[in-house]
Amino acid sequence: MTAARLAPVDAVKWIATIVQLVGYGLTGLGIVPWNIFAFFLGIGLWFAVGVMWNDRAIMVVHVGAFLSLLLGYLNA
Repeated sequence: MTAARLAPVDAVKWIATIVQLVGYGLTGLGIVPWNIFAFFLGIGLWFAVGVMWNDRAIMVVHVGAFLSLLLGYLNA
């Protein structure tokens, strides 16, 4: 019996999801700026998923999230 293997996009998707959840947890605990760094990483990984799937909606929403987060971080 062989173990099921994740497709590369599935691995990136799950890593991105875990990183985003860590970002939410860090935010809830008030651990800054590490929460922002986790969100930047998660956004980048989800953008990569959008590229792999050729899904413009995923790419656009994560570019918007990145810009919003970056502007907020720079103005804090």
